Amino acid sequence: MHAIRVALGARSYNTYIGTGVLDGLATHLRCAKLGSKLTIITNPTVFELHGFSLKNTLINAGFEVNVLTVSDGEEYKSLESAGELYDEMSAALTERNNTVLALGGGVIGDLAGFVAATYMRGVSLIHLPTTLLAQVDSSIGGKTAVNHGRFKNQIGVIYQPRAVFSDTSVLKTLPDQHISNGIAEIIKSAVIGDKVLFGMLARRMLELKGRNERLLEEVIRRATAVKARIVSRDEHDNGIRNTLNFGHTIGHAIESVTAFDVSHGAAVAMGMAAAGRIAARMGLFAQRDLENLISVIAGAGLPTSAASVNTADILKAIKHDKKAVSGLVKFILPVRIGKVVITNKVTLDMVAEVLSE
Repeated sequence: MHAIRVALGARSYNTYIGTGVLDGLATHLRCAKLGSKLTIITNPTVFELHGFSLKNTLINAGFEVNVLTVSDGEEYKSLESAGELYDEMSAALTERNNTVLALGGGVIGDLAGFVAATYMRGVSLIHLPTTLLAQVDSSIGGKTAVNHGRFKNQIGVIYQPRAVFSDTSVLKTLPDQHISNGIAEIIKSAVIGDKVLFGMLARRMLELKGRNERLLEEVIRRATAVKARIVSRDEHDNGIRNTLNFGHTIGHAIESVTAFDVSHGAAVAMGMAAAGRIAARMGLFAQRDLENLISVIAGAGLPTSAASVNTADILKAIKHDKKAVSGLVKFILPVRIGKVVITNKVTLDMVAEVLSE
C-alpha cells in the first residue's frame, strides 16, 4: 500500500493506493472519529459490484449505513440530483457529524463532494473512487461541482475530503474503455510533471491496458503524486494548479458541445493532442516530443483528432471556460515532456487551425 499526502495544513489528508485498501476503511473511520452514521452515495451499477459488500462490512463493524443512489451518467451531475440527495439525507436525519462516502467514478465523486460541502454547510467526506480516472484525478484536490446548462462543472466549490481510498482491485470490473479514459489523465500527469511516468507509458502501454496489477499501482501512485504536489502548492487554483488543465480547455468544450456523448478521457485526449500541436506551431514544443505524445495517446486507444466535432461549436464553448480572465482564455501548453507553461497567447484562430487538421 502507498500513502500519498496532500499537504494543506489543517486540511491535509492521505490518498491510500493499493489492492484491498478498502479493507482498512472501518478502522480509519474509527481512528479519525468521523461518527457512527455514514451515507454512501453511489450509482446502482457500482452498488451491485462493490457497494453491497462494503455496506455489510461497515454495518458489521458497528456503523449505521444509509445508501443513496444516483442514476449513472454525466447528465445526472446536476443541481436537481443534488436537491434530491439533500431531501433524502434530511429525511434520514443526517447530521453535521456524519460522513459521506463517495463510492463511484468522477460523476459520483463530483456530485457527492458538492453535496457534502453544502449540506448543513459541510459534512465529512471520504472518496472511494472505483474508476481509474477518478483514482488518478477527480478524487484528489477537493474540486466538487455540478453541471449547469450545457457547461461542465459550472457550479461548485473546493472542499477537501478527509481521505481517499484508491483500491486497485475494483478496477478489474471496469470496461476496457474506462481504463483508456483513466489513462488519458495519467498521460496528462506525465506531460505536466513526470517524464519517467511518460516513459513507462510509452514502453508498457499494452501491459497497462491489460491491467498488470503492479504496473497499475505504480502509475496510479506516480500520477497521484503529481497532482498532490501541485494541489499542495495551490489549493484554490490561482496559479500552478492551472497546469492540471492541460488538455481540458478544449476537452471540456468538446464534452459540452456533444452533450457529453464524448467521454471525458476521449475529450481530454483530443485536447492534449490539439494543445501539443498548438505548442509545436508556436515553436515551444519539439516535433519529436509532439510525435511521442500523439503516439502514446493513440497507443492508449484514445482519439488524437477532434475532426468529428464541429469546430465553430468548440470555439464558442471555449469562451465559457472557467479560467478565462478579461475575455482571454488560459491554455496549458507543453514545452517538453514533464514541463508545461500557462499562457493566454493562444488565439481562437490558432485553435481552429489545429482542429481543422
